Amino acid sequence: MTRVFDEVAALTLTRGAGDFPASALSAAARMMLDTMGIAIAAAPMEAGRIARDSACLMFNSDDPDARARMMFDGRKAGIPGAAFALASQIDNLDGHDGYNPTKGHIGVVVLPTLATLMQVCPDMPGPEALATVAVGYEVAGRAAMTLHATVSDYHTSGAWNALGVVAMAARMRGMGRRRFREALGIAEYHGPRSQMMREIANPTMLHDGSGWGALVGLSSVMMAERGFTGAPAITIEAEEAAPFWEDLGQFWQVEHQYVKPYPICRWAHGSIDAVRSVVLAHGLSATDIARVEVRSFHQAACLFDGVPDTTSKAQYSLRFAVAAYLTHGTILVDQIIGAGLSDPAVIAMMERITVAEDKRHSDRFPLGRWADVTIVTSDGRRLDSGDVHARGGPEAPFSDGDVIAKYHSFADPVVGAERAGRIRDAILGLTEAGSRLSDLAPLIFEAP
Repeated sequence: MTRVFDEVAALTLTRGAGDFPASALSAAARMMLDTMGIAIAAAPMEAGRIARDSACLMFNSDDPDARARMMFDGRKAGIPGAAFALASQIDNLDGHDGYNPTKGHIGVVVLPTLATLMQVCPDMPGPEALATVAVGYEVAGRAAMTLHATVSDYHTSGAWNALGVVAMAARMRGMGRRRFREALGIAEYHGPRSQMMREIANPTMLHDGSGWGALVGLSSVMMAERGFTGAPAITIEAEEAAPFWEDLGQFWQVEHQYVKPYPICRWAHGSIDAVRSVVLAHGLSATDIARVEVRSFHQAACLFDGVPDTTSKAQYSLRFAVAAYLTHGTILVDQIIGAGLSDPAVIAMMERITVAEDKRHSDRFPLGRWADVTIVTSDGRRLDSGDVHARGGPEAPFSDGDVIAKYHSFADPVVGAERAGRIRDAILGLTEAGSRLSDLAPLIFEAP
């Protein structure tokens, strides 16, 4: 065992909630609420239904201690299967949090892990539940940066999210150090190193691989508990990994996630916000716009360029997202499903938009998601945005009120304002002494 593993084990297995800064616990509650809103909104969508049905079919168990209900469904599946279903559901509504240095998303597996294991583990005080959430962000985030820095392929979040899932499960299930180490190694070895740019070029329900990351993480824990071996995880124990773990327990990554204003690939957000800044500054309407010239980083310019005929393609289309914003002044679920995909006004707006790579934006990726736009108006003016970074992250953070408003915009149409409000209060109340994670249970497992 290495020094880094010792530090990871100490944070994961022995550091109590009282040793976490209050700011980290508050951030954990905020991220949990944000992800919950997306989980609720995604429940009726096709990908979520397929994932839940598939979990019942393929990932079930006869052992009552190895089964858990699926959120906003009520049916039971095996523990890994229940987490797989919810992570796949969230992953397919691309409005959940992310972290620039990881080039991916963590909360998408953190909430499913917590919600699944809370049913089969001893009830936890609220602050301890939030400390467990923070552990998931810390371990997954550092594993992500290590993996990106040490391999040549651009892989999806599922590859390294599996390790964050292991850490959360080890804490909740009271694993010892030896089996925790084996579980990390198993999860890293089997984590889905799926090809991110293939999914960008051909958008489908595969998205960011996080459903399989959750499945692998919890399967690895259950195997390690029974004696299966797999250590070491080289993203933790290899010499070249050490720099990415040096500030563990000092710099809290959970406090530096971005919150998405729109359920669209983050790579498009700089462009959407650049257009937004010009529209708001000059009071433009869709009829005022003759042409839009978008310049962004390479990966953003590679997003799906055609007219989307599926929700997956819509969420990975920069031109569609910009056109939807210009047409409707916002982007919510209705714009990326059903009739929203064939909205003639949005399609007509897409024809006025061009997208190009700009090297200065590419040079700032992945630490930033930058873009600039020029809007040419119908009366001949050329209006420039200047360089704009996507809102919602540390560079332009959302307030607590912004996060709550976003949550309700996604949750209320599905479960109603009253139930959504009770879920909100239960999550934000986890920071308080005397709160229990089980306070949330009656609110989140029944179908909408």
